[in-house]
Amino acid sequence: MAEDIMANVTFEELEIGQSAELKRRLTQKDIELFAAVSGDVNPAHMDEHYAENSLFHGVIGHGMWSGGLISTVLGTELPGPGTIYMEQDMRFKKPVMLGDEVTVRVSVKSKRDDKPVVVFDCICLNEKGEVLVEGTATVLAPTEKIRIPRPDIPWVDIREKDHYKGTMEKCRAFGILKVAVVHPVQANVIEAAAEAVEENLIVPVLIGPKERIEAAIKESGVNAKGWQIINTEHSHAAAAKAVEMAVAGEVGAIMKGSLHTEELLEAVVPSSAGLRTERRISHVYLMNIPTYHKPLMITDAAINIAPNLEQKADICQNAIDAWHVLFNHEHGDPKVAILSATEEVTSRIPSTIDAAALCKMADRGQIKEGRLDGPLAFDNAISAQAVKDKNIISDVAGDADILVVPDIEAGNALAKQLIFLGKADAAGIVLGARVPIILTSRADSKRTRMFSCGVAMALSTARQEGRIK
Repeated sequence: MAEDIMANVTFEELEIGQSAELKRRLTQKDIELFAAVSGDVNPAHMDEHYAENSLFHGVIGHGMWSGGLISTVLGTELPGPGTIYMEQDMRFKKPVMLGDEVTVRVSVKSKRDDKPVVVFDCICLNEKGEVLVEGTATVLAPTEKIRIPRPDIPWVDIREKDHYKGTMEKCRAFGILKVAVVHPVQANVIEAAAEAVEENLIVPVLIGPKERIEAAIKESGVNAKGWQIINTEHSHAAAAKAVEMAVAGEVGAIMKGSLHTEELLEAVVPSSAGLRTERRISHVYLMNIPTYHKPLMITDAAINIAPNLEQKADICQNAIDAWHVLFNHEHGDPKVAILSATEEVTSRIPSTIDAAALCKMADRGQIKEGRLDGPLAFDNAISAQAVKDKNIISDVAGDADILVVPDIEAGNALAKQLIFLGKADAAGIVLGARVPIILTSRADSKRTRMFSCGVAMALSTARQEGRIK
């Protein structure tokens, strides 16, 4: 099709007064993209509150965004492909306000006789016809005809919503947490602990074979001066010692090092260990998802394989309690979506029966301080449009704070998809013990590791204050 082809106008073909133009409306995404590429985060462009109190009483576009549009016309329309920019003179008359439709026009002003150099008059107008930018551009015009397919515009992923900073600020308010790092015998674990120390999140206590820990510290290059090391024979003993210290109140959290999650939990789960509470132990991901409008919890995606109804009730309550620690001062009770493959209750899908029963348990006070609804398919839980399309009446659907999955397979797949395809940060925490247990992996980003430590700080403090059972 013609619109998929770019063709230029050569120096010989250009005539004085010949012109071309484009129209573009300035959107919030344009501002964010320009800031991401240029690094220009002037609050006049990026801070709505600041901009409202500025000279222009609103968000304005970057000045060179208009310059970029002039370049677009010159490079793709007139003269088009083969054009080389030589000089640009710009005079800014009025700001481009967010939402303005800008008309950009270039017109041939003059041509050199000795070289294929052309000067263009350039102007940018708003919808009212007011001049925003005017000036001239000097280019080396193409001398050969070019006709090529128009390249696709690159797709750019922008974090539309980033709740990481706000959540971390809440967590930092709880202070620095003393953490037992279990079996940190690999450099990456030492590096993760060091990052948390640098962020003033934790004071690490390294538990495991001393020689191997010291070798890992040396390999990592981390300055671990002053870090406490508790020598144990092996990883089993390290896990047992961490639990012992947690029970005695000597540490406020436990962090998994270079051992399997199952091995660590084998030391935590037995009632004789003294770390259990009345609740079943469960895992929750607190996720910062760029495309979702608020933080989202997913549970259980790592510990309980195929939980029964009573176990799911504990899983729900653990997540609800954790949510209240982090967010209750801003919101009411969390919206808990019980996931299945459909929103209809049917005996053919047992998880829908469990979902309906959990909702009734909440009605009867067996699950407290949460608004439950289910069964809900994933789209119905997080998409207001899906809820509208299916005519679902619910104050949870489309706006969930917590997603309760039917089993570990569904939960693990959902969480990993959001992390690796959805670019989500995910703080992985074990709940239901007397201290939070931080589960991290080598594949986690620094943000994810810090996110996990921050959430553990908040939960540990809440446990000490008696706000979590």
